[in-house]
Amino acid sequence: MISMTPRKHIPLSLTLLTPTVAIFLTLAVGAGIFGILGFSPLGSLYTFFVAPISRPDQIGDLFVKACPLIITATGLVFCFRANVWNIGAEGQLVFGAIFSGWVALSFPGWPAITLMPAMVLASIIGGICWAMIPALLKVRFNTNEILVSLMLTYVAALFIDWLVRGPWRDPMSFGFPLTKMYSDAGLIHRIDVPFVGGLGQLHWGVVGALLLATAGSFVLSRTILGFQIKVMGDAPRAGRFAGFKPHLVTIGVMAIAGGAAGLAGMVEVSASMGQLQPNVSFGYGFTAIIVAFLARLNPIGVIFAGLIVALAELGGDYAQIALGMPKVVTGVFKGILLFMLLAGETFNRYHITWRRPAVMPVSKEQ
Repeated sequence: MISMTPRKHIPLSLTLLTPTVAIFLTLAVGAGIFGILGFSPLGSLYTFFVAPISRPDQIGDLFVKACPLIITATGLVFCFRANVWNIGAEGQLVFGAIFSGWVALSFPGWPAITLMPAMVLASIIGGICWAMIPALLKVRFNTNEILVSLMLTYVAALFIDWLVRGPWRDPMSFGFPLTKMYSDAGLIHRIDVPFVGGLGQLHWGVVGALLLATAGSFVLSRTILGFQIKVMGDAPRAGRFAGFKPHLVTIGVMAIAGGAAGLAGMVEVSASMGQLQPNVSFGYGFTAIIVAFLARLNPIGVIFAGLIVALAELGGDYAQIALGMPKVVTGVFKGILLFMLLAGETFNRYHITWRRPAVMPVSKEQ
């Protein structure tokens, strides 16, 4: 008989060990999957996790791939620390791209010093507006934020698809669902490192992502707002007795997560695409959930977790070209990693023991 007893205190060593063990178990299971598919396990792991970063310019591409994951996951950390389960960051990212795209397409003549801040502000507002729908429904009607935010993701995807195929489509796009290209002032430019030059596609949005994660860590660990979020997540009743308002915390963390996701959408489009298209996000909002849990809900850890997950994404593309491996293997990797993380979280929170069922004595009738 399995007995699960809640732990009164979770050791720091166990907290740090869980994601490490989850990564190694994922690699082990992944090697087994490669063998079943007929590929060399060790060679496939090398192609997946070493070959994509074997040159300096590929390191820059890794940070670019991780950039929207880091930004989005930093916002999700605030939600998850408060026990508010925002699963709709994908839709919030799309609406951030829509709002910033409207600014870029409506005011192409503005200089960069005016247009870029306006696009950043618009993207944050767009993400917040979309996140407020599940937040207010939860506060007012006690709806399930998981279902509402998830369903709104599909609404956002269909809305941007309608925009780029209808009113916003470029007449010169030869029928393709694309908007006009942003002006040069609306684009995020690449970084030229002194004495080195450009590192692949590395752009200034990556610097913003690193600064945002650092700021998120400061807010969570050194401010009253961060203290309220952690208390409402760990001990809601204690938070209520202390005078904290759970409704305001819910709205606040959803606004932070939505704004961050919207910003990620703006950065992704302005730095990598230069125009709106139906697929402005390649599942970044959903993948950021894995990043947040892999980081143990720590904004600084989000940076390293984002790089690890981005490496798996790049490795999937590289393996598809070099080995002819199906692209779905990348999704399998992410699914296994999430499963291992959640299983490790169970071991973190509960002390699991095996007990033999007690045998009742049988009385003999005289």
